[in-house]
Amino acid sequence: MNRQPSLKQILEGALLVAGEPLTPERLLNLFPDGEQPARNAVLEILASLERDYRGRGIELIQVAGGFRVQARKETAPWVARLWEEKPARYSRALLETLALIAYRQPITRGEIEDIRGVAVSTHIVKTLTEREWIHSIGHRDVPGRPALYATTRKFLDYFGLCSMNDLPALAEIRNPEFPGSQVDLGQLVGADEPPIEVRAAVPAGKAGNDGEAGSDSG
Repeated sequence: MNRQPSLKQILEGALLVAGEPLTPERLLNLFPDGEQPARNAVLEILASLERDYRGRGIELIQVAGGFRVQARKETAPWVARLWEEKPARYSRALLETLALIAYRQPITRGEIEDIRGVAVSTHIVKTLTEREWIHSIGHRDVPGRPALYATTRKFLDYFGLCSMNDLPALAEIRNPEFPGSQVDLGQLVGADEPPIEVRAAVPAGKAGNDGEAGSDSG
């Protein structure tokens, strides 16, 4: 005789198979009307699962889109071998563009070009938009009404952030041991201008090492 799974088992199973972050509301919607547990009960189980996973190969984290179970980043060199396809490697130009949008948003394409000193290719903007890492939130009220770009919730989810306040500080980005610190902040403003005026960085540890997407041309 099959036993009814516990609430904790149901929530854990949903988090494991979802493939995307789940909010407490989406977890509550797993249950029909009249059978939904209290929201506080769901939050308590999420906290319990977070504790359960400490010291294990998986972890429960909260990002902008909700909660998700994922492999710990420390396991990435081994876990990544499960996939034959190697992760895309994004060009320096694309990462610098994304960094400027993240730290200076809302920002126009022309403003990015003024800071970097080179044109931003349509391909870079298209790549970032198709990945749903950036979107247009309106237009600058100047001649030509250029689009204003900002990051999205998917950007936060991909880089494991709850909010923009979780972006690493400039001092961390300048640390040579920080993942992604290969992006030279000085190059974003030119050799004669102080990089402190441009708060740009590459969020930690998500860009791959093989293949390439995005460039300053085409």
